[in-house]
Amino acid sequence: MSRDTSRNRSRRARTEARAESFRCLHCGLDVPMAAPGTDHRNHCPTCLWSRHLDDTPGDRAADCGARMEPLAISVRGDGEWVLVHRCTHCGVLHANRTAGDDNALPLTRLAVRPLARPPFPLERLGAL
Repeated sequence: MSRDTSRNRSRRARTEARAESFRCLHCGLDVPMAAPGTDHRNHCPTCLWSRHLDDTPGDRAADCGARMEPLAISVRGDGEWVLVHRCTHCGVLHANRTAGDDNALPLTRLAVRPLARPPFPLERLGAL
């Protein structure tokens, strides 16, 4: 086997491996692309950070590529939880479906964040 052939095989293997997983830019975890409950995984199931890759889900057309911070949880009419991410570079907001293997602790922390930091003094509740 020639050196060129072995190099091409090595490059092809790395490209195929990249297509099956990605490395989280926030925590460094190697994340499999396959995820229960979604066809277009784009966030880390451990820290919930994402990367700005899509203009629309799954298109991989965004040129930015910066990290996207998980800001909040939104709940759809059918009860499905959706992550709200903001790009740390360009500020774009995206809503992304949660996956079945997402870590429940950071999801819950996001969901209760408004209760932990209400926009009014909690003492007002006692006056009602």
